Amino acid sequence: MKSLVEIKWGARAMVALYLSLLSGLIVALQYNPAHPYYSTSIIDTLVPFGGFWRSLHFYSSQLFFLLIVLHFIAVLCNNPPSLPTYSWITLVSSMLVALLLLFSGYILRADAVGSSAGRIAENILLSVPYIGRTLASMLLDIEYGGMKRVYVNHLVGFGLLWLVLIWPHIRRYMVGWRQFPWLLLTVTTWSALIPAPMEPSKIGVFHINGPWFFIGLQEILRYVPPFWAGIVWPSIFVGGLFLLVPGNAWRRWGSFLVLGWLILYLALTILGLMAGAGQ
Repeated sequence: MKSLVEIKWGARAMVALYLSLLSGLIVALQYNPAHPYYSTSIIDTLVPFGGFWRSLHFYSSQLFFLLIVLHFIAVLCNNPPSLPTYSWITLVSSMLVALLLLFSGYILRADAVGSSAGRIAENILLSVPYIGRTLASMLLDIEYGGMKRVYVNHLVGFGLLWLVLIWPHIRRYMVGWRQFPWLLLTVTTWSALIPAPMEPSKIGVFHINGPWFFIGLQEILRYVPPFWAGIVWPSIFVGGLFLLVPGNAWRRWGSFLVLGWLILYLALTILGLMAGAGQ
């Protein structure tokens, strides 16, 4: 049996991406950014097989991100040869853009989780000195434009940016649908049986946890100002990832920085989940 680091996680991630793109196109044709929560509810209840396609888009997108994380870990564990620093930076940046794609999808459904996450993210961007308003307007603009800017960035902006960053890496590999039939069968069956989450607002609930990868950041915002918690704190982790470039003399220190950051973030996530469970 192959060890975990020898599995072709990247190829599986591309298959999940194909599913995400196909189902996302179908969902986008039914989605109205002017009435996000209402149109999302309509997709689930009135559009033929709409609930299945939304679930398929949700779960395949989650799977895509988790698989590229596993691919990244496997690359590090396999001790690859030295890479140009700029190539490593673009690969790490592509993972961050993939996370933005996933996060903007949460915002677009405009339920309790999405609305809360969107407001928090916009306030974080607004806290950036001098350019905060510009960043918030470019990436979200929820306060004035609703979901229109998020919708455009999710469909076009973030997707094109991810493709530009990752293209030199993926153009050398061809991945077909038929290479992983069990993956396709598992994701489609799961999507058919388990609806994608949709959390309506509830009266009397004052603590709403955001997406699973956002809970730790949401928790630290309770103790630290938005700029330090939402900009500086994640930037430390990104800087540690940049130091992990194969062949870099600072790679060992980058490993300690990333590991320590992840342990602390996991602890914050657990605290956030406990706080949410107490509501």
